[in-house]
Amino acid sequence: MVGTRLLAAAALAGLVLLGGCNKVKRGDYDSAVSENTELRERLGEAQASLTEVNEQNRQLTAANQQLMEENQRLASSGGAGTGTDYSTGGTGEVVISIAGDVLFRSGQVTISDEGRRALDRVAGQLNSQYAGRTIRVEGYTDSDPIRKSNWKSNEHLSAERALSVEKYLVSKGVSNDRIYSAAFGPAKPKSSKSASRRVEIVILAN
Repeated sequence: MVGTRLLAAAALAGLVLLGGCNKVKRGDYDSAVSENTELRERLGEAQASLTEVNEQNRQLTAANQQLMEENQRLASSGGAGTGTDYSTGGTGEVVISIAGDVLFRSGQVTISDEGRRALDRVAGQLNSQYAGRTIRVEGYTDSDPIRKSNWKSNEHLSAERALSVEKYLVSKGVSNDRIYSAAFGPAKPKSSKSASRRVEIVILAN
């Protein structure tokens, strides 16, 4: 009788242990399924990000190629557009730099005939190729102190020049809602004083 009770108790204990093992295994399975689902979702997100980056790189490569061709065309034309340089920024911006000596006479803010011809070409591109993108017109000068003109500082001169270019581009159809100007004076100098005197038309990546 005692032996029978011991056997029954042992069998019951075995069932309890077996049931416990099944519960643990079921928990491990559910955890593995959940982890696998999470990894699949993260993989999908990574693949989507990679596709987006590849598309951005493709667009930047195409833009760089187009800018190189434009620079070569301008360099070989020998006419309007001389002193205009196209480049791209690190964040996908397009920078059109026009020499100050092309746009203005020394100490002046009135755009020259040559400068208007250069800006006419740029305005056409802003209205077609870069339609809808925000534009920042940046004015720069060399580091020489103001002596002969009536401007209080290089910053004042660069501000008026940038504003003159902004107004001219607006007069050529560039929407006033997507363009603004900024003055930098002698900041960010180039390799020479003549190169430092410039206006940069920055087409933002938006």
